[in-house]
Amino acid sequence: MTRVLVARLDSVGDVLLAGPAVRAVANGRRSDGGVSNDVVLLCGPQGESAAALLPGVSEVYSWACPWIMNPAPKVEGPHLDQLTDFVRASRIVEAVILTSFHQSPLPLALLLRLAGVSRITGASTDYAGALLDVRLRPGEDFAEDQPEAERALGIARAAGFSLPAGDDGKLRVREHPDVRELVGEEPYIVVHPGASAPSRAWPPLHHAAAVELLEGAGHRVVVTGGPDETGLTATVAGPSALDLGGHTDLRSLTGVIAGARALVTGNTGPAHLAAAVGTPVACLFSPVVPAIRWAPYGVRLELLGDQNAPCKLSRARECPVPGHPCLSSVSPEQVVEAVERLISGVSSLSTRRKVRPL
Repeated sequence: MTRVLVARLDSVGDVLLAGPAVRAVANGRRSDGGVSNDVVLLCGPQGESAAALLPGVSEVYSWACPWIMNPAPKVEGPHLDQLTDFVRASRIVEAVILTSFHQSPLPLALLLRLAGVSRITGASTDYAGALLDVRLRPGEDFAEDQPEAERALGIARAAGFSLPAGDDGKLRVREHPDVRELVGEEPYIVVHPGASAPSRAWPPLHHAAAVELLEGAGHRVVVTGGPDETGLTATVAGPSALDLGGHTDLRSLTGVIAGARALVTGNTGPAHLAAAVGTPVACLFSPVVPAIRWAPYGVRLELLGDQNAPCKLSRARECPVPGHPCLSSVSPEQVVEAVERLISGVSSLSTRRKVRPL
């Protein structure tokens, strides 16, 4: 069995979107007689919990990448040696480097070459020289305006790997635990108000008003968030919603979202987790990155937010426009209407125009 390294050095959502590509690599090549591969997933500390959930991953190795993380670790010999020593010791002979449009695979490819990896595939705008054996040219070999999961799968295909028969290419996780002790037995809607960047966050009081309206419409609401978001989740949950802020890790959050009728959240990791478990998403999506690439993939979706706001494609972490109009203009009533459409199975025309249909 060949050991192949698949690299996705970013956050939880990025790693989840790499799932179909990981399954393709694990499936092996037809030219090799269909022998499956032993996939080592190289990720950053921020994506490690998601990597452990992906089908097809045999081993996870977490490394703090100096050109990805923020704040970034210093570029020092011992730190780089951690990666190259691991790759050498792991008998890895091939690598597939997954990147987004604004990232280069070449720094990692250089380290992997020094570690003895003999075949490397990646997508690079820049001349790659001897660093890549298979180089895809964005804009020439593939279009950039496609879902991120499809971009990653295209890189894997260029390396010669394809999904097994019957695999639809959607996001998946290995399993989701039974969390009825946390959430109870009655149906519920999940509201996840946190975001990895302020530019992607709907105002907390908008969330709180949406929770009140959802409860007024007869829905039970569960509010989720990390250990550093307990103040936010308490505000949003109010006196009557179930506040699970700080009470879930990524695995148990998977179970909470899998059991929900719908999820309300921004462009953040739990939106992609919902896609992986098939839970419909009302996504408050800031256009700082394009929805065609980063909206929840392959799941029923309501896309909310002004996708033509002045912050469009800015990749800003802090909103550059006073008042954060792209998301603050979305009313709590609109979110409740979106949830009702998701539950009924009918998506809005505006969403269908902005993202590729299922």
